[in-house]
Amino acid sequence: MQRVGVITELEYAFLFTLRKVNSINVADFQPFFNNLPVDPYIKGKYRLRRLSRFTVAGEKLVKLPHGYLLQSKEYNPLLGDVKREFAELEDALIELDSFKKLVLAFTDSCKLHPEAEIGVHQIRTICTPENFGNPAPEGIHQDGTDFIGIFSVHRDNILGGETHLYTAKKEKPVFSKILHPGELLLVNDHEFFHFTTPIKPQTPAQGIRDVFVLTSPSLLTE
Repeated sequence: MQRVGVITELEYAFLFTLRKVNSINVADFQPFFNNLPVDPYIKGKYRLRRLSRFTVAGEKLVKLPHGYLLQSKEYNPLLGDVKREFAELEDALIELDSFKKLVLAFTDSCKLHPEAEIGVHQIRTICTPENFGNPAPEGIHQDGTDFIGIFSVHRDNILGGETHLYTAKKEKPVFSKILHPGELLLVNDHEFFHFTTPIKPQTPAQGIRDVFVLTSPSLLTE
């Protein structure tokens, strides 16, 4: 077994894990990604985004009041200490059985406390032959939360978008993979930095990468 520092790959499995959520039909989500507003905090208008927060009560999702995303510069040197406001996820999306299964897959896998608050980011990154898309403009980073889930919904006409995990910013990645639709990467944010490489079109046309990013705590404030 390959050694990474002094920890084996088997031990790393308890700190991050990749799973395929077969019960989710990713096609259910597609219409809602076609109706995302542009992220106003990123130059270039290549990222579109919505954000809502939830708790889980039994098998039901409880949507919490609107909040503002706030990270410190320690975690986000690009937009740290900026109170960011995004449009909420659409009600019809939240009502989907596939959406509930996604949130429950995250909470169950991370063994979250029943009252834990979960932030769900719905993100589309666009690229064109003239402008590549950058899913992680802040570079290699942590989010300042406990757990992160990255769920791949759709990839169309793109190269790149490979997700990396690192034990330190200046170390080589201990995990590198393009996440394919239906795959959910779960990460302990205290232990790893993460990054996703830029995307570029495979053919001379627009390309897109659609994901949900889930965090707990949500990093949202009133």
